Amino acid sequence: MFDAVKNSPKQRGKPFKRGVSGNPRGRPKGSRNKRTRALIEAAQAGGQLPLDYMLAVMRDPKAPAKRRDEMAKAAAPYLHSKLASIEHSGLQDKRDTTAIDVRFIVPKPRPEDA
Repeated sequence: MFDAVKNSPKQRGKPFKRGVSGNPRGRPKGSRNKRTRALIEAAQAGGQLPLDYMLAVMRDPKAPAKRRDEMAKAAAPYLHSKLASIEHSGLQDKRDTTAIDVRFIVPKPRPEDA
């Protein structure tokens, strides 16, 4: 049994050094896996994609305005990504922000109040 495992053409154990993987650059951004590609191809072969339908309804001048608005809302996440939140690093000129200057201004009386 031991010889069969040791002489096996299949790699056994941990072939890579710690911190180094088989693909150092990783998966390319935007690449699709086989299942996603198959679903997209099946949807395209079967007719109109849901996003195409939503855009067609949104652009149809004969459709009611409420329905067009709903289609625009539904299609927006597929076309426009959400803005990412960022951490504010503070003031750039590094002014002292521990003090607050408060000024009270008394308005002049109006002629009708006098």
